[in-house]
Amino acid sequence: MLDRATVLVVDDTPDNLSLMHGLLRQDYRVRVANHGEKALRIVQEEPPDLILLDVMMPELDGYEVCRRIKAMPEARELPIIFLTAKSQVADEELGFSLGAVDYITKPISPPIVLARVRTHLLLKRSHDFLRDKAAYLEAEVARRSAELAAIQDVTILAMASLAETRDNDTGNHIRRTQHYVRVLALALQRHPDYAAELSDTMVDLLYKSAPLHDIGKVGIPDHILLKPGPFVDDEFEHMKSHARLGRDAIEAAERQLGRPVPFLRVAKEIAYSHQEKWDGSGYPEGLRGTAIPLGARLMALADVYDALISRRCYKAPMTHAQAAAILRAGRGSHFDPAVVDAFDATEAEFERIAAQYSD
Repeated sequence: MLDRATVLVVDDTPDNLSLMHGLLRQDYRVRVANHGEKALRIVQEEPPDLILLDVMMPELDGYEVCRRIKAMPEARELPIIFLTAKSQVADEELGFSLGAVDYITKPISPPIVLARVRTHLLLKRSHDFLRDKAAYLEAEVARRSAELAAIQDVTILAMASLAETRDNDTGNHIRRTQHYVRVLALALQRHPDYAAELSDTMVDLLYKSAPLHDIGKVGIPDHILLKPGPFVDDEFEHMKSHARLGRDAIEAAERQLGRPVPFLRVAKEIAYSHQEKWDGSGYPEGLRGTAIPLGARLMALADVYDALISRRCYKAPMTHAQAAAILRAGRGSHFDPAVVDAFDATEAEFERIAAQYSD
């Protein structure tokens, strides 16, 4: 409470300390120090709410005590009022430059002392309130942001599961590929040609959007999606349309929001282009090389690797070594060479993820 704020009085003259103590004790908790070192100890142990500080003291004068207090992180905001017989402008300028909030000249006038102390304690209370309110609001914003991010993550996985659950063989495919993409992106952050694009923010966007890469499969008829064998030409054309359907679904979500969202832009690129190949022989656009969005290039390798090591009703799973050999054989034709190199550097992580999220 304001009426029990603590005021520290620092003065080397006992009569002055007695006078100030008697003047202030009715309204405030008063502590006294008769030299600078004692004042500094009190401030460190139990910071007061305000300090009345004599300028002219032996050993440490008031200016040096003020300078040291303002260097303490826990005390730099404490209001300090100088008590001094000096009235030169230069002396006042020095005090204010060190962080003092006011000057009271000696001999003191009790009404002026009480008014100045009360005013600066009211200002400090307002400052503390605003600081605490700002800290609360900042924490609340962080909490709400984390809550919204968690809701977004759950929503993404729920949407992705719409496609995954229609195919009984895919199991934890979206979780594995999500983690594969993140591992590849982190590895490529060290590559001079990719570091600028792969900021930490972009890596997070890739990780969050990767589960939506096959969302377009929701629009593929069951007799094609669940077929336990190779597709005939017409069926394959239907299957290829999942890239366009995924893009269209995410574009529809963008239109509903009415504003661009980086996460949806990345998700759309991956959904539409993850079946493209480095040499231009993929679909749906036949894009070549770096014309293929980077997220789609990462997903292309992650998707193929996971398909190779996974059991399907029409095939047994390959070993990691067998799958890795196929990926390397596709370097520069199916896959971005740099992405294959990133895979080579992170093979152990791929094996760990496959084991952790095995079906």
